[in-house]
Amino acid sequence: MTWSMGVALVVTIGAIAALIKRCETRLVLLSAGILMALLSLEPMIAFKQFDKSMTNATLIIAICSAMGFASVVSLTKCDVHLVALLTKPLKKLGLMLLPACMLVVSLISIAIPSTSGLVAAVGPTIIPLMVRAGFHPAIAAASVVGSITLAYLSPGVSHNAFIAKLADITIMDFIGRWMPVTVGATLASIVLMVIVCVVYRDFRREGFSQVDGAESKQSDLPEKPNILFAIAPLLPVVILVCASIWAPQLKMSVATAMLIGAIYAIAVTRTSPAEVTKKFFDGMGRGYASIIGIIIAAGVFAAGLRACGVIDAFVNYLTHANEVAKLGAALGPYLMAIVTGSGDAATFAFNEAVTPHAAQFGMSIDSLGYLAAISGNFGRLSSPLAGGMIIAAGLAGVSPFEIVKRTAPVMFICLVGVYFLG
Repeated sequence: MTWSMGVALVVTIGAIAALIKRCETRLVLLSAGILMALLSLEPMIAFKQFDKSMTNATLIIAICSAMGFASVVSLTKCDVHLVALLTKPLKKLGLMLLPACMLVVSLISIAIPSTSGLVAAVGPTIIPLMVRAGFHPAIAAASVVGSITLAYLSPGVSHNAFIAKLADITIMDFIGRWMPVTVGATLASIVLMVIVCVVYRDFRREGFSQVDGAESKQSDLPEKPNILFAIAPLLPVVILVCASIWAPQLKMSVATAMLIGAIYAIAVTRTSPAEVTKKFFDGMGRGYASIIGIIIAAGVFAAGLRACGVIDAFVNYLTHANEVAKLGAALGPYLMAIVTGSGDAATFAFNEAVTPHAAQFGMSIDSLGYLAAISGNFGRLSSPLAGGMIIAAGLAGVSPFEIVKRTAPVMFICLVGVYFLG
């Protein structure tokens, strides 16, 4: 271990301790990242990452537009009408509302395979619905974040195309070959999330009156919900799914769908366009400050680890550990995703360097590549630094760590299952 890696270890432990003590998340991550970069004598890495994260177009468009639309839905009371319309039959489901919502979100994830994009699109609808039905905000958010695995049935997932090319098979052949494992992992995660909900006692029929600022106000629901109002919160999701399936050439963005949803809300509720516009942009601003702000800080923290050589050393070890390739494919991207919030870097590095030689240690290219890709996914869903996790936390009004306490055990068990059965 080099001196810089030792520094990274000490600083990381200190940052984790500070976060456990509920210190300001952005302050902790920024301070830790900059400190590691300074002690590594490469301070500009942290500052350049700060600049880069501030202008991450994909995240800003999805997150800010979704938060803006959420503000409009709240202003026009459309969310209340949707909840009133859906909770009447769904309330009878009780605890089974959780797996029902996860199944719906899982199916949508095939059309929207980005964790951040998926949470931004469906979170403003599903999370309030579950909270008002009696679920703790943290389990409501965990059920949305933990439903992305089925997205690996989508040809739009970059790892599918990369691994299929290495294995010299078509993308759809690769997806079809591993469909049983993907579907099995999805169903297992749903069952395990229900068990976690029971263990944490996250469901009460009377609801949680107030948890970390998130309120459940079942008494405010209208007796006769307006169907046109209730459609508004779902409209962006429907537009995105339909466009992805039947009109992919349109390349519909989350922001476009959210804007169309806001226009529809104005039309059916006859709310002042000036008030709606103001609320939309106010919501966008809050989204940038509260959610993008944490993502920026998390990026600086990851840059600090990179400056200390931790990430490069870990990836380099994995790509040369052919004798433990399967274990490396399972644990490497998984652990890296937990630390950085994204498993893509380690997954691509492993699949490019090690996976082509899979036959030398008794494995097929597609099996080793799939294991690396899915383990990165499980790690991302176990990380409080993941973009989708942070978005869900913002929507639910809870700490990302509260969500991770519920998703991490589920994803680890799924990882073990895929490792031994895949």
